[in-house]
Amino acid sequence: MKVFYLPLSCNLQVRFKNLTYESTFSDDLCMKPQKSLRARAMDILSRQEISRIGLKRKLAPYAESEEELENVLNEFAERNWQSDQRYAEAYIHSKSRQHGSLRLKQALTQQGIDETLSREFMPDKAHELQTAVAVLRKKFKQPAADLKDKQKQARFLAYRGFDMDTIHAALKSSWDEDDVFEYGEN
Repeated sequence: MKVFYLPLSCNLQVRFKNLTYESTFSDDLCMKPQKSLRARAMDILSRQEISRIGLKRKLAPYAESEEELENVLNEFAERNWQSDQRYAEAYIHSKSRQHGSLRLKQALTQQGIDETLSREFMPDKAHELQTAVAVLRKKFKQPAADLKDKQKQARFLAYRGFDMDTIHAALKSSWDEDDVFEYGEN
């Protein structure tokens, strides 16, 4: 039985018979150089908007000290590369077609966004009612036949983060032909 060796970079050889490799010098020399904390933060922010707390959580395993991490976060905030206000606006814009304001506020609070900061981007009552009706119509194709179905629909809307006033209004007007909402899928 013949064993074939395949030369790889960094003077490593892989033996195909039992999938082991032998190294002629330390594997640490073959590894890619470590990215700086600043470069990691730039990579994360180039892909998506993220809150300060979210960015801190993602960078913490790579930081040598808390001070270094805070310096990078402060620099990015000063240059406006990371903005909690921009994150709140993007998050609310992307999720407000599926969820109510209670769920949006709760999710932003978990990300460390202050309620006063996110309040200006929250949808108004009329838009939230339109969203609740659209979500209800999409999930349930017909009106509730009895109290059990009505409660099921109300629980669904409550899970989506709509308040009780909006839920009651949506349940009353969701299948009325007179109320035509101009809330479509854009």
